[in-house]
Amino acid sequence: MFWKIVGTLIVVWLAFTVLGFVVKSLFWLAIVGGVLFLATAGYAAIKGKSDPKRLRS
Repeated sequence: MFWKIVGTLIVVWLAFTVLGFVVKSLFWLAIVGGVLFLATAGYAAIKGKSDPKRLRS
């Protein structure tokens, strides 16, 4: 019975460790993606005004 409890605690601890790593990784990936999106949008806003092939609405 003791080893069953210890095994369950180890499995729960590993699950929380993996879940924490995934959440932390996805958070930083979202930050980098947001910065790249803003940089691309800013570049397009600056350089896109003089493009004669641009579609006009």
